[in-house]
Amino acid sequence: MSNQDITALKHAFTSDKLFYDDANFPRGFSRSGNFTLLEAEILENYGAILQALHKKTVQPSNDLQTQFVKTLQGEQEPSNVFEKAWLKYLKLTTNAARFHTVFGKSKSTGSEISYGRQIEEF
Repeated sequence: MSNQDITALKHAFTSDKLFYDDANFPRGFSRSGNFTLLEAEILENYGAILQALHKKTVQPSNDLQTQFVKTLQGEQEPSNVFEKAWLKYLKLTTNAARFHTVFGKSKSTGSEISYGRQIEEF
């Protein structure tokens, strides 16, 4: 993506508010290890308008914002770094993490063999 494309995107998604998500990324987007420096910059500087478009609290005001909304609705594939960064953010914050454990759900009866020794009942 050329610098001219990024400049046009930055102009199309201008926002005066910075965007933070301390609940999911308390150390910031760039220090989380999940985003590139460009993605972190996009989220921090333009995330407020991206979130407003996502939540439909703001209507799209130009063609690039309209394209962004269509991408979020699944009408087209993401085609620029703003769309890809926001979709990556959504994927990381909306999917429930799955934890796997080595312990099963069976309960102990108290009379099994434990660590090679028989547990005696009195």
